[in-house]
Amino acid sequence: MTELSTERRMWSLFEPVHGVTYFAPQALRAFEEAGLRGFWRGYFAGRCAPLGAVAAGPVIGAFYGFAPAMVHRALPDVWTRITPEAALAARLAGARRVLEVATAGLPGLEEAAGLLRTAAQATEPHGRVLGAANAALPWPDEPLDVLWQASTILREHRGDGHIAALLVEGLDGCESMVWRDAFTGGAARATAQPARGWTDEEWDAARGRLHQRGYLDGEGSPTEKSQWAYRTIEETTDQLAAGPWQALGPEATERCAALLTPIATRMAEQLAKFYPVWLQLPTPARDAS
Repeated sequence: MTELSTERRMWSLFEPVHGVTYFAPQALRAFEEAGLRGFWRGYFAGRCAPLGAVAAGPVIGAFYGFAPAMVHRALPDVWTRITPEAALAARLAGARRVLEVATAGLPGLEEAAGLLRTAAQATEPHGRVLGAANAALPWPDEPLDVLWQASTILREHRGDGHIAALLVEGLDGCESMVWRDAFTGGAARATAQPARGWTDEEWDAARGRLHQRGYLDGEGSPTEKSQWAYRTIEETTDQLAAGPWQALGPEATERCAALLTPIATRMAEQLAKFYPVWLQLPTPARDAS
């Protein structure tokens, strides 16, 4: 048994709450009702909306693993179909629909929302484009809405830190996807590559670069260097995500985890049928894995 870090444990609890935005059918319908047909229009509009009516350039940098051509197809065209304000309203309404059903009968929702909000308000904005943009949004009034918004801030804050760790390791957007796929034995490529918009030529070129630099062997499998880099990147990601939980303190963090566990468990069960396998929806964890 390997002891989980506090940061990874808490991620496993707030990620399923945030994830409903993109993968739960009720949330997808909310974007359709707002005038966005097709999964990717809702995804890009909903996730980009905190940045305003942004063009493709900043999103290529902030989203990192998406092919530039795919981002250019979505932006700025999506802002001719919906405003950022309407996209923000749609994503919150969709998340609320899922959470209202999934959390029915669970105690402590208001307390959980308050604790998670306190953690989210302690996130570091500098160098955290998506985390800071979400943290700058007005807070809603209802506990379920607060729970989702806090989860989203913490999720994007952690993601921004993960990108920083990838940059330090020298892995570009496509290389990070190929490298991730290598740890599945190449099984994820068929879905991960088109989901992020990379061509066969771009994917194969990135694989060649990783081989030349010693991350992959001749068969495309992770090398010892790659295994070491993986551990380093994950540890750095955790370190960069530590601030909110240090600010909340150990006792309040433990209380927050206890309240979130049944919520996250229900959310993970609902998302299991829809969440892309290669993204690896986390199993809500208590203290060990």
